[in-house]
Amino acid sequence: MQTSNEPLVIALPKGRILDEVMPLIRRAGIEPEPAFDDPGSRLLRFATNHPHISIVRVRSFDVATFVAFGAAQIGVAGNDVLLEFDYAEVYAPLDLGIGRCRLMVAEPAELRRTDDPGRWSHVRVATKYPGVTQRYFAARGVQAECIKLNGAMELAPSLGLCRRIVDLVSTGATLKANGLVEVETIAHVTSRLVVNRAALKTRPAEVGGWIRRFQEVLDAA
Repeated sequence: MQTSNEPLVIALPKGRILDEVMPLIRRAGIEPEPAFDDPGSRLLRFATNHPHISIVRVRSFDVATFVAFGAAQIGVAGNDVLLEFDYAEVYAPLDLGIGRCRLMVAEPAELRRTDDPGRWSHVRVATKYPGVTQRYFAARGVQAECIKLNGAMELAPSLGLCRRIVDLVSTGATLKANGLVEVETIAHVTSRLVVNRAALKTRPAEVGGWIRRFQEVLDAA
């Protein structure tokens, strides 16, 4: 595909999604330098087999920010992140079909036995997703008071911080271990290929070429 002389930065999320996305990245023909697979490496930016392409490894919530503000031209982000931040400059052309989970409302199992979500008028929830949460409940006419937490959401009800949480759920094992049950699904989540809209306009052959390349990888799977 046609390339420019400008650097192309791909932002990838740390953690579980990285393990799922790297086979796709490699099948697309992008191979990071050996330090990328070194668990002892403290590098955050890595060269690849393409001289003008580098990979940055950042927190999942930061991928969309890097892409939105043009620090990276391409990235991989869950649609939970895209829903929370709703950056106009981020375009998500491809669902990669990885990182499957659900964004859920959950509460203690004991409360669930008598609770009727249809009668909620005000809820206090602990969540990493206050924007999504407030919009979801507002659409139902429910006022949501959000307590922002970045982790350990499942502790909040047992410690009296709130009665309910909104968090990502994969198997449900962590909820169960902490005495919580799922109540409502806000969104089904998968990871998406995201691109900076300005970069797609100014470098259509290159950025559009990588979108097509990743589509070919998905079609061949």
